Amino acid sequence: MDEWRDPFADEEAARERERRRAEREARRRERQGDRRQQQNAVAERVKGMMARSDGAGPGGAEPRLGASPAARSAPAAAPPEPPSRQPPTDAAYRPPPPPRGPQNVGRRRLIVAAAVVIVVIAIVAGAAVVIDHFSTGSASPPPSKQAGAAKEITIPEGYDRRQIAEVAHDDGIKGDYMKASESFKGFNPGKYGAQNPESLEGFLFPATYDLPRHPSVDDLIARQLDAFRQYMGEVKLGYAKSRNLTPYDVLIIASMIEREAVVEGDRKLIAAVIYNRLSDGMPLQIDATIRFAENNYTKPLTESDLQLDSPYNTYTNSGLPPTPIGNPGLASIEAAARPADVNYLYYVAKPNSCGHFFTDSYSAFQQASDRYDSARAAAGGKSPTNCS
Repeated sequence: MDEWRDPFADEEAARERERRRAEREARRRERQGDRRQQQNAVAERVKGMMARSDGAGPGGAEPRLGASPAARSAPAAAPPEPPSRQPPTDAAYRPPPPPRGPQNVGRRRLIVAAAVVIVVIAIVAGAAVVIDHFSTGSASPPPSKQAGAAKEITIPEGYDRRQIAEVAHDDGIKGDYMKASESFKGFNPGKYGAQNPESLEGFLFPATYDLPRHPSVDDLIARQLDAFRQYMGEVKLGYAKSRNLTPYDVLIIASMIEREAVVEGDRKLIAAVIYNRLSDGMPLQIDATIRFAENNYTKPLTESDLQLDSPYNTYTNSGLPPTPIGNPGLASIEAAARPADVNYLYYVAKPNSCGHFFTDSYSAFQQASDRYDSARAAAGGKSPTNCS
């Protein structure tokens, strides 16, 4: 069955389509008329410019842009007589310049406008450079990375002044590092609780530094102390202060941790053993302090070494050694400032492995020590640890 359709609706739709078509045609004719008017106006202006370029025109020259109203209402003056078209016979004759018609004027205006834009861009770019320079604050720019413009030196964590001096000498840094690192202008160890230390041991932060092309030991020390100030300022010392420890005491503990720790997880546990022994009045009995006093970091310690007459002998003296025994990195400083919450009092290196065995039992510690000694004897007196 065919679908019913309303004939009146079809008729109304046809009338609507016709009305829209008529509107479109009217708009098209209107646009055409506007275009013709614009074309006529342009043609008239071109004729006027051509007439002015010949020096004459109907009714005389038009008033200039910007002329006063009085000038516009005054009658046009008679044009001057045109010069003779025949050049004189004088040998010095030079043809007159071309007429300065509207096209030349427009061309010159375009050139001037382009020049102004270029000047403005240059001024803005220069201002941006100046603003960027001063917005960086008073901090010095990073050192140049041009080839040969800087000397790079790496100071390992835990190295003492003697070892750093060897590295500096081997890298060709001029000066006496040991002498220069006794003190440094502008740096006050007393700010950290150090009472007139003999040197800056502990404050010479280990890191990789970019130095000038021909560096001196002062260049290196200045950067080490700046790094120390920065990193030490980030360490939270509240817990250490609650245990009556100064920042310098934390540095001393951190220097022992740096020498004793083999794996990252041991740092806070070694710190806990040191804190617990200090609290109980027990000698720390840390081999690294004797090694520092004897400048021996490779040979096994003997029984006579453990009886060394030195304030750095933590087997015969209670409490902390008088100064740091090296220059710790940030991880050891943070461990020294906040140790693990454990009751450990002993630790010993694990044979044929890496890291330490920790306990609060002396008998368990003794058994672990015997295992270590047996493994060292089997290795011909060499360290039986394996941390490769």
